[in-house]
Amino acid sequence: MAQAGSTPVSYDYDVVRKFSVMTVVWGIFGMAMGVLIATQLVWPEFLASEFTHFGRLRPLHTNAVIFAFGGCALFATSYYVVQRTCGTTLAFPGLAKFTFWGWQAVIVSAAITLPLGLTSTKEYAELEWPIDLLIAAVWISYAIVFLGTIRNRTTPHIYVANWFYAAFIIVIAVLHIVNSMAVPVSWFKSYSVYSGAVDAMVQWWYGHNAVGFFLTAGFLGMMYYFVPKQAGRPVYSYRLSIVHFWALIATYMWAGAHHLHYSALPNWAQSVGMVMSLILLAPSWGGMINGVMTLSGAWQKLRHDPILRFLVVSLSFYGMSTFEGPMMAIKTVNALSHNTDWTIGHVHSGALGWVAMVSIGAIYHVLPKVYGLTAMYSIRLINLHFWLATIGVVLYIAAMWVNGIMQGLMWRAVNADGTLTYAFIDSVSASYAGYTVRLLGGILYVIGMLVMGYNVYRTLRLAQTDSTATSVGGLTAAAGK
Repeated sequence: MAQAGSTPVSYDYDVVRKFSVMTVVWGIFGMAMGVLIATQLVWPEFLASEFTHFGRLRPLHTNAVIFAFGGCALFATSYYVVQRTCGTTLAFPGLAKFTFWGWQAVIVSAAITLPLGLTSTKEYAELEWPIDLLIAAVWISYAIVFLGTIRNRTTPHIYVANWFYAAFIIVIAVLHIVNSMAVPVSWFKSYSVYSGAVDAMVQWWYGHNAVGFFLTAGFLGMMYYFVPKQAGRPVYSYRLSIVHFWALIATYMWAGAHHLHYSALPNWAQSVGMVMSLILLAPSWGGMINGVMTLSGAWQKLRHDPILRFLVVSLSFYGMSTFEGPMMAIKTVNALSHNTDWTIGHVHSGALGWVAMVSIGAIYHVLPKVYGLTAMYSIRLINLHFWLATIGVVLYIAAMWVNGIMQGLMWRAVNADGTLTYAFIDSVSASYAGYTVRLLGGILYVIGMLVMGYNVYRTLRLAQTDSTATSVGGLTAAAGK
């Protein structure tokens, strides 16, 4: 029970608990898949078979980390935040349960079909049409539950975190439905209704806005709630948070064309994508500064609070990756960086540094509260996890930056007679050391997730013990009467 004004409110934490635990489970699975395919880039024959080679496991890794781990974190935190900030329980609890079981069914379906090679081949949208239909049903249900809860609020104000969550939910529904429109030719094969350059443009309108709304707007909603809560401070500037929201919403939709520089896409569309990407730097850094400055007067808490450290360091990576992205969208920079490991480094500075670390911090904050505890089982283990994750992601992205710039320079190097200085295999051989360092960084990150898994397991046992003790105590008291 909690209070919203003077009215007692009983929050629905059951679905929050389920999504929180599965965030950790899928995080370990998805990142372990990443380590496996990173190992295959160092030792190509490692566990390679028809179903487990790099080409089959890479889309499984991206789907597991983005949609399984990241998706469960977004479901868990949005359902928690919307109740707490609106002073009401979840609307349509039956639909909320459906979103949990439906989303797990989507993830398991992906884990089965992708290694079998059943794929639409679209980046971040590889799943075939029956699974796409289930995703649409789950997502529309999610929107109904979330927006219905806001409608039922007992507070006059809609807190800004809910603005970001709502925008993420609505836009992802539109992106998924439009990009996934296809003509089925069998149960697990379909062809896009779009063709040629139009298909590529629609795909990267989807792909970059999946980054913009799934991996940015949703997690900014997370940031705007959990950073102030963990720091015990109000958000630095509420006005700036509103400006941040509208600037991001208005700009992000136009940036996807920067993925198609030097392609069949019309040159004017490429230029629009580049310009809008550069404009995105302003709202992105406005949000990052707003989050970091929320710690004004509370910086000393970073010395003793590893959960707050996760949240603040995630903001540093958000600032870094949202600076790097617009720079890489500039055509002259893109001519060097495109199709190199630099892009991989950029993606993972956002994915592991921003998305994963803010999710981990949020889950560490939420779990004890939804299980009626005051803290996680071990703060020391959270601190260990923080350092494993931080060192792991730095090793990872530094290795990919070095590899990427080296590859770009080798590919464009020419001899005096105009012939290429290096064969492609020369750049592959030169990348070997970077792939080894990347593997080490990934292993450290996964070890950190395993530490988190153990900490969560012990916390759940602790909650179970407390619940049993409370029940036994109640029965004893009743018997005494």
